[in-house]
Amino acid sequence: MDKSNNAPPVREPSLADAFIPLVALALLIGSSLALFGMEALDGPIQAALIICCMVAALIAMKNGHRWETVQKAGQAAMGSITSAIFILLAVGALIGTWNLSGTIPTLVYYGIQFLSPTWYYVATAIICGLIAMSIGSSWTTAGTIGVGLVGIAAMLEVSTAITAGAVISGAYLGDKNSPLSETTILAAQMVRVDIYTHIRNQMWTSVPAFLLAAVVFTLLGLGRVEAPGQSDLQSAVELEALNGIYRITILNLLPLALLVWLSIRKYPASISLLLSALFAGVLGAFLQPQVYAGFVGEDSGLSIVEAIKATWLAMASGFSMESGIADVDQLLSRGGMASMLFTLWLIMGAVTFGSLLDEFGLIHRLIDPLIDRAKTTGGLFLTVFASAFGLNIIAGDQYIALVLPTRVYRAEFARRGLAPQNLSRLAADCGTVTSPLVPWNSCGAFMAAVLGVPTLVYLPFCIFNIASPILSLLLGYTGFKVVRLDSPP
Repeated sequence: MDKSNNAPPVREPSLADAFIPLVALALLIGSSLALFGMEALDGPIQAALIICCMVAALIAMKNGHRWETVQKAGQAAMGSITSAIFILLAVGALIGTWNLSGTIPTLVYYGIQFLSPTWYYVATAIICGLIAMSIGSSWTTAGTIGVGLVGIAAMLEVSTAITAGAVISGAYLGDKNSPLSETTILAAQMVRVDIYTHIRNQMWTSVPAFLLAAVVFTLLGLGRVEAPGQSDLQSAVELEALNGIYRITILNLLPLALLVWLSIRKYPASISLLLSALFAGVLGAFLQPQVYAGFVGEDSGLSIVEAIKATWLAMASGFSMESGIADVDQLLSRGGMASMLFTLWLIMGAVTFGSLLDEFGLIHRLIDPLIDRAKTTGGLFLTVFASAFGLNIIAGDQYIALVLPTRVYRAEFARRGLAPQNLSRLAADCGTVTSPLVPWNSCGAFMAAVLGVPTLVYLPFCIFNIASPILSLLLGYTGFKVVRLDSPP
């Protein structure tokens, strides 16, 4: 007997079906933060997301979907983040070996000498913007030069939270406007416009948003209050400590140069990061033999086997240092693939939850009525923003927040005579750029993990990421630079 004939019919989800998982998400995430504070990201929020996945699965089964179908949706979610998983693990390995080999300490050593505390925040944003634009990756920028800049901030006794916001502002400016960026390419492809048309169009929000960020970071730097000579004295102590632990030389920056070269040559990010991590491990064995020997507990010198052991441990578990100076030890004792496991757990739960909501029609059940109510161009822009930012919150993945709105609203934009580059700009501003503002989003979790600053702590200082969607909405309501299909090219 064919049991498939006895399967219940599949029903469309009701509005209550769509709201129940979101209410569960809000209650569980909110209670996690209330009970555990910032430590909620060390397990409670991850557990909350898994429970939300169960709620979404039960609703799908109530509507007639088989458990096997639910499992396939979960498997598809895992498949969609394979690249992110390998990038995260590679960044963990890279931070470990870059600390071991002296790459990050050298960046910090030179940075303390050449970067003024007064102009530090705005310089950080500009540096990260230029690097991200040249390599096309906000994650790689934050996970490499961003780590060093946050470390320098701690040494200079400037705010690590503001510095993290400046790193993210610059990284997303560069990522959003680089023709090498996969999210930029994807946004243009989803609405079927030339990538350079897309980039030129979104300059109308990117440039003003970054100029605003630069002004704010400049004012924050000028407004710093410190005791006379305190910062210089602290920096001198830390410089002496770094120079005593490591052999500081420009050669220590070769792994960074290799990473930039590989990124420009469009090697996959995870491969580029791992190659740079391995190269740093090999190079450091020649430049920093005393650090390697101390890390693996060898007093009689460094052999080839011990160098391999040190590199392997730094990639797997991270590097640790006990110099006796708290700021130096905190900077150097980081990294390793193991340090990314909580972040991976967070991303897996968030993306699986989002995939279940998408696969079983729960997201569309919420979005379709919004389209019907958006009568004006400004209202339509606001609806796209609510959808993209909402998806960053409930789906936990910037690609879902970018792809789904462009796919759902593309026909509506055409029906209203709006050129597709309006939608690609709006999706980038409201989906890609807002993703690091959500703690359980893959981008928010990544930035918090690699920069060592909780998402909710750096969030107020992500000026570019906050200003970009606001400017996009203003364009929609004013009509300025809103391109019509019948407009001349």
